[in-house]
Amino acid sequence: MTRPLKITKDVHFRSMKRGRKVIQEGVEAGRPTLGRVPRVSRVMALAIHMADLRHQGEVADYAELARLAAVTRARMTQIMSLVLLAPDIQEEILYLPRVEGNRTSIAEKMVRPIAAIPDWRKQRVMWRELKAEHMKKRS
Repeated sequence: MTRPLKITKDVHFRSMKRGRKVIQEGVEAGRPTLGRVPRVSRVMALAIHMADLRHQGEVADYAELARLAAVTRARMTQIMSLVLLAPDIQEEILYLPRVEGNRTSIAEKMVRPIAAIPDWRKQRVMWRELKAEHMKKRS
């Protein structure tokens, strides 16, 4: 009497073009997660772009920008206040590390009080304190 032969192999299905599925040997390799760009970085980039549009004369004023962006004038003011930050702070905000999972980055709401201060030296002190506080919370 012969014993049944059992062969075990890891396989996974891979989606191809037009919904076609292909079976492949081995365990599926996990895709590297790059994370997402923090919202405050995207809003900072938007503010810089919108200020540039205004300076080039592409739009008449921030009210027109608000209409084009479908936001209120108050929200446009909040966004555009970010261009009042010291250039080095703007750069740091643009290059904040990507956020993975549910971890949060520095929020725009936290940065607005810094932008309200006209003295760049005071802004830099407040920015360092905000970053230190944020790093303490993440630890």
